[in-house]
Amino acid sequence: MAVTKHKLVAMLQHMRPAYSTTELIFNERYLEPVFGKPDEHGNYTLVLGDRPNVCFTAHTDTVHKQEGIQTLKIEDDVVTSVTGSCLGADCTTGLWLMLGMIEAGVEGVYVAHAAEEIGGIGSAALVKDRPTWLIEIDAVISFDRFGTTSVITHQGGQRTASDEFALSLSSILGLGMSAEQYGTYTDSLEYAGVVPECTNISVGYYDQHTTRESQDLRFAEVLLESLIQADWSALAIFRNPDVYEPFSLSYDAYVDSQEEAEELRSLEKLVLDRPTEVAKLLHEYGITLDVVCDELGLDYADKSWYTDHNNYYQS
Repeated sequence: MAVTKHKLVAMLQHMRPAYSTTELIFNERYLEPVFGKPDEHGNYTLVLGDRPNVCFTAHTDTVHKQEGIQTLKIEDDVVTSVTGSCLGADCTTGLWLMLGMIEAGVEGVYVAHAAEEIGGIGSAALVKDRPTWLIEIDAVISFDRFGTTSVITHQGGQRTASDEFALSLSSILGLGMSAEQYGTYTDSLEYAGVVPECTNISVGYYDQHTTRESQDLRFAEVLLESLIQADWSALAIFRNPDVYEPFSLSYDAYVDSQEEAEELRSLEKLVLDRPTEVAKLLHEYGITLDVVCDELGLDYADKSWYTDHNNYYQS
């Protein structure tokens, strides 16, 4: 079956929590004819080319609580679920993009990781195993970010990709993407201590992990074409993976004095260092999850996603 948007829609029908029967069926149908069998951790890996230095990743599971086949609706090239569940474009679209790149013969290492949605189990185990191909890798690019404009430079409270790399990646794709500091978690973070440049890029889905999740099929097609045509030799590699660079927001533009900016930076450090204690304190003061989400303008966020610990810090 050729890699078309119709294939993406067919793939999106599969609701596949980690280790579910539907995930197994999906993997056997869509991944194993291309990748072969998975490793002992459930990851699928394919190396194309002679010692490629770029690794492309997505994950095989979705955040669905129930498995099975869902009914979808397409309007104006935007697909949604009509069965009361999230769509699962996170990370089905990423898998579809990799299959299209493989079909086109784009050189690289392709990894479909297992169990990202329940804690990055597959990617963490793979990096720990240190496969031989990992020695050659300069960049890990995950296809697991919402929207259409992001090249992620920070995940999990630290820098994982340089601004120079983000600029070069945006340039070779030619889609007007830009560096984005506010990444959360996806599998590329697991490589950050080993590989210089680790990022996550937008693939055109919105409202991930909620019943409102949608996928822009037209953008997925345009992105795939850009990925196939890209000059991957033009990527700029700058970051040293041995140097830990914690994320720190510049507050200077939001406050009236340097003293206030320093106070905010100190509070940020406290939140990162003692998240449990801060959460308890907010609770004691009556500051609820709803209040914080409303104040931050997180309209895309579904409260049930934050209350499900299996989804904590997911992309």
